[in-house]
Amino acid sequence: MRISIQALYSLYRSIIRNPKYRGWVILGTLVYLLSPLDISPDVIPILGQVDDVLLLTIFFSEGYQMLVDYTRSLMGQSAEKKADTPEYQGSSPSQTVVDVEAETVE
Repeated sequence: MRISIQALYSLYRSIIRNPKYRGWVILGTLVYLLSPLDISPDVIPILGQVDDVLLLTIFFSEGYQMLVDYTRSLMGQSAEKKADTPEYQGSSPSQTVVDVEAETVE
């Protein structure tokens, strides 16, 4: 049975993005990093730290991406709230509304 690195990454990513299991994945990641029992033992000079560094890289990149997504969703909500207020309806500082009466040409 072959398990690809991409499949493991996708599985980790999908589980950490699920709010129901996020806490367990973070706890499991920290326990794995602090535990002396690894896929490659930490007593081996360079190879022992490779799996820890890879896991930390994936962990922080996914955490950062979730933070960016959350910030974008907050920014989107605040922009929607601004657009709903009467003072911002019709135009914004970056847009100019031009009212043109158009006629068809035959």
